[in-house]
Amino acid sequence: MSQKYTILFDLDGTLVDTAPDLMHAHNHVMKKFGYSTKSTEEIRSLIGQGAGAMLGRSIWGQAKKEFSKVQDEKIKKEMVKEFIDFYGKNIFNESTLINGVKEFLIWAKKKNISMAVCTNKQEHLAIDLLKKIGIYDFFEYVAGHNTFDYCKPDPRHLTSVVEILSGDIKNTLMIGDSETDANAAKNAGIPVILLKDGYTEKNTTEIHHNHLVNDFEGIEKIVLEYL
Repeated sequence: MSQKYTILFDLDGTLVDTAPDLMHAHNHVMKKFGYSTKSTEEIRSLIGQGAGAMLGRSIWGQAKKEFSKVQDEKIKKEMVKEFIDFYGKNIFNESTLINGVKEFLIWAKKKNISMAVCTNKQEHLAIDLLKKIGIYDFFEYVAGHNTFDYCKPDPRHLTSVVEILSGDIKNTLMIGDSETDANAAKNAGIPVILLKDGYTEKNTTEIHHNHLVNDFEGIEKIVLEYL
């Protein structure tokens, strides 16, 4: 490897299966504000653009109550705050690493690959989860929903991190599980390794990708093609 290589990772559904804990936080908020709850599988399709977007898609997609725009925003903010407070206290109850993640991170570290997380989770929650699940030290940078003034699918979420790491877009890979990750990478000119059965409503055939994998088992072979 003649030049430093960078791999950017999404977090929810890519590195960690966070759906069970997100479901509990989501349903806690739903019950408190008078809405119906959802199953873990339903939650998986809503995750990816941050807490506000997830709650918005869940509620306003099939609203049982009607609010004016002002009330909508006020209540939505209250719900997002409640969600983040509850989730922050219950972030690592049932979440687990995606198969093969730890082994891959160890391999990549030995190859001197720079690694960073680009997630639409709030930065402090992302860092807390990565620490609690035991993989935080593998990453040189963690960029959350609120790290910059923009986030995925805006490609600057990725390109800014590459710049911070003194990397090169031409020597960068993105690993994600949804169109949010794929579109950001595509617009940044970064190849995408897409995980099947991601946190998305779309089929993998509808999502841009250069490589499709079940999990991190054997993903080293793909990465070696770029080194």
